[in-house]
Amino acid sequence: MKIKILVSVILLICIIPLCVNASGYDSSKVLETFAVSGTSAEACILYCLDADEIVYASNEDKRLPMASTTKIMTALVAIENSSPSDVVVIDDAAIGVEGSSAYLKSGDILTMDELLYALLLQSANDAAVAIACHISGDVEAFSTLMNEKAHALGLTNTNFTNPHGLDNKEHYTTARELAIIASAALENEKFKEIASTYKKSFVSEDRSRTYVNHNKLLYLYDGCVGVKTGFTKRSGRCLVGAAEKDGLCFISVTLDAPSDWNDHSVMLNYGFEHLERICLAEEYDHVYKLPVIGGESEFISVANTDGVEAILQRSKHDVREHIKLARYTVAPINRGDILGEIIYTVDGKETARVDILATESVKKKEEGGFLSKIISIFD
Repeated sequence: MKIKILVSVILLICIIPLCVNASGYDSSKVLETFAVSGTSAEACILYCLDADEIVYASNEDKRLPMASTTKIMTALVAIENSSPSDVVVIDDAAIGVEGSSAYLKSGDILTMDELLYALLLQSANDAAVAIACHISGDVEAFSTLMNEKAHALGLTNTNFTNPHGLDNKEHYTTARELAIIASAALENEKFKEIASTYKKSFVSEDRSRTYVNHNKLLYLYDGCVGVKTGFTKRSGRCLVGAAEKDGLCFISVTLDAPSDWNDHSVMLNYGFEHLERICLAEEYDHVYKLPVIGGESEFISVANTDGVEAILQRSKHDVREHIKLARYTVAPINRGDILGEIIYTVDGKETARVDILATESVKKKEEGGFLSKIISIFD
């Protein structure tokens, strides 16, 4: 018992930090808010999805109408509550809805997949109502589903009264919360596939339809993956954009922005020009052999089995790694046991940690009986 206590004390004393220069990255919230030249928007936000940080914002919590950017939530709720192969018979309620249209006719039979493309590319208001009626029976019931999803996302300044975004005083959101909705939608692969499509055709025996995306960012901005346009006289021009480059994804939102295409290009450029993703450590790039006390093996292999990255401002940084690892360990040891850690600092501030784990198991050495000990004296 005394020996075990002594060994434990020695191990604690022998945990020595080693400082080594490194170049690297982490996903902790280390971003700062940058100054961006003013946009034309009544409200806007630039959000880094990977770092979960706002890079720039103006009036981001002001409640405003959102027009057809509503359809981001419509599509997300539809995808979560139906299958792309669902057969939808177009309801009379979907016929003649004002605004952008897929020109649906009562009794038309489409798949949910086609309706989703019509919704997000053509911004078809009749498709929005058709989706709502198919899933919930009517617009009001579907709007309840949309609000339940908003509540689940933690939104407190968003309310939906319809699935298309036509003007209603009780239909509103904020730039911040619209970015949250967009980020949730982009996590859905089906949504992302549709929102990033420029043109899609559906051909059957009796008809052929082609839907063209209204989002000009898809060809105006390199790396754009969506998301949705919107406009009414009351809301002005609304736009949610998203772009991926160099391992980073930014979501840009403008509400009531006369120069929205330019605004988004400026904001997205700013994000990519000022932030970068850096690898601090790759898997198994720190491998050590530790002596083992009382084990069937004399040494055990340990390593960082996970990599670690960071999102940093594009500038020179003093990035260091501090390795904390005992000089030896005591059996028994199981594979996966944490035996140390690496702490990464950027300009003196802790940025990330990664565990050093046992990559194998070592059993405790069995002690021989009394007879074995007597025999060993004469060996």
